[in-house]
Amino acid sequence: MSLSRRNFVIATSVAAGGSMLLSACSSGSTAKKGGGAGHGGADKYTGSVVVGTKADSTGPAAEIPGAKKGGTIRGLAPDDFSHLDPQRVYFSWNSAVGDLYVRGLTGYKIASDGSMKLVGDLATDAGTMADGGKTWTFTLKDGLKWEDGKELTVEDVRHGIERGFASFTTDGAGYVQSALVGTSAFRSKYKGPYGGKHLDSVITDAKAKTITLKLAEARPDLNFTLAMTSYGAVPVKGDTKEKYDKDPMSCGPYRIKAHSVDKSMTLVRNPHWDPNTDSIRNAYPDSFVYEFGPESLQAADRLIADDGDDQFAIMAYSGVPAERIQKVLTDPELKKRTFNGLLTGIYYYAINTKRITDVKVRQALIHAWPLEQIRKIYGGPSAGDYATSILSPDIVGYAKDDVYGKLKKPQGDPEAAKKLLKEAGKEGQKVVYAFPIGNTYNKTKVVIENALKAAGFDPVIKPLDSTSYYDQVQQIDNQFDVMWFGWSPDWPTGYTLMQPLFDGETIADKANNVSQLNVGWVNEAIKKNVTIADPIEAGKAWAALDKRIMTEEAPIIPETFQRRFYLHGEKVGGAMFHPLWSSAVFYKLFVKA
Repeated sequence: MSLSRRNFVIATSVAAGGSMLLSACSSGSTAKKGGGAGHGGADKYTGSVVVGTKADSTGPAAEIPGAKKGGTIRGLAPDDFSHLDPQRVYFSWNSAVGDLYVRGLTGYKIASDGSMKLVGDLATDAGTMADGGKTWTFTLKDGLKWEDGKELTVEDVRHGIERGFASFTTDGAGYVQSALVGTSAFRSKYKGPYGGKHLDSVITDAKAKTITLKLAEARPDLNFTLAMTSYGAVPVKGDTKEKYDKDPMSCGPYRIKAHSVDKSMTLVRNPHWDPNTDSIRNAYPDSFVYEFGPESLQAADRLIADDGDDQFAIMAYSGVPAERIQKVLTDPELKKRTFNGLLTGIYYYAINTKRITDVKVRQALIHAWPLEQIRKIYGGPSAGDYATSILSPDIVGYAKDDVYGKLKKPQGDPEAAKKLLKEAGKEGQKVVYAFPIGNTYNKTKVVIENALKAAGFDPVIKPLDSTSYYDQVQQIDNQFDVMWFGWSPDWPTGYTLMQPLFDGETIADKANNVSQLNVGWVNEAIKKNVTIADPIEAGKAWAALDKRIMTEEAPIIPETFQRRFYLHGEKVGGAMFHPLWSSAVFYKLFVKA
């Protein structure tokens, strides 16, 4: 099955200064990244993502020590939200605010250490699977209402899924649609609910409050997929189609009161949200006011000054820039007002396996790559952790494999590289390295070029215009051997990394298998692993595939799991890193007394 391509998610290191965007197929993922609720530390998750029970899905959410109701939290961000309609949300920044007013069948319960449980959100639990993953059934909770006081029904949940087939919702995810009709060209099978026709594969029982999805293909992880904002409920009788993007209805703890495009947006309490129906969200502030426009440096300076209303402000998405990171982290008082975490997904260098056909040469490239020197340019340890595998810490089953000993020699191992090149008879191998032009990557290309020369390669450096960078490297006939790249998964299973990046069926222009890997056993393993029903066993299978691909095929050079630091005002409490959206967890914030 081919995957939809998502909007790029802003996911650069503090030193990269927002110069490029991380390619990804969704709004994000989850699991055991750094950051938790700690202030300024490089904490690790204490556990991995698990599927919660019915009890875990039962509200209200646990109280946060020291939190109280009242006041206004002010979010500072460089950009407005591009979409507010759930079915058009496929970008982390939009999903982050969506947490306040959008609810779906499932969602993630985030603990204080950042570990996560997939639980029922509108549903009583995380769903019941049958037929090996081809049938999923959910039961709605009692007491669910929209902001106008009307009952939220299973028909509203079905409507949110079915309107994802409409011609005006092409911005959103397409996973569930594809699974329901058996093709990625799902709009050729169904046009949405506006003609009065419903999908036969989505069955609702209003009396029992159940909704059943009968899939054309087995998807044992569908309950993870349904946690995406793209599958949030929309009221049948409140749907204004294209206009819904401007004024969506809330079933969460807050509703949108005012929105001045590119200037500000205000959310206030939704009086019809019942906390007893919600095990995920707290709702302490009376309101949220987002200010759009301040770039990261301006926002950081305002929060460092901590004057007036900025005492109640928080960097909502753009993090502390390189120009201020050392000042913030070396000042104990400022550091207390930070929180951080690893961004979803992985940055890496794709090796074009159609051009570099000898595995030993690809392995030599991995040994040669100067991870330590690159990270120093990014800002040092505060910029993130070294990546040594395909799977990121977001993913269920992540095993932190290090096949090439990069953690022991992050500066590169030129002697190991030279030995492999000699064994392959490829000493002096020419390597064309492509990267996006920008201040940070102009610096990293120097250390990469030097490392390649030291390892016995003949490097050819190809800087590419950043605005057309992906268009150039995502061509199957490109003339590059190694290409800077990155990927953020949609939900925390190995499928969301392995399939788009290494399935031979995904090789195409504008696709994300930039390595152009097309190996029979890899393709078959992907097809097999996605049908494993038990998430723990599936995680083990994906980790084993990761290790085997890196050992036998070496299609990428993992670089970093990047870290972002945020700063907030003195009167902001409960600030922690959102492991899904790489932002603040807005619904856990409160105003300090």
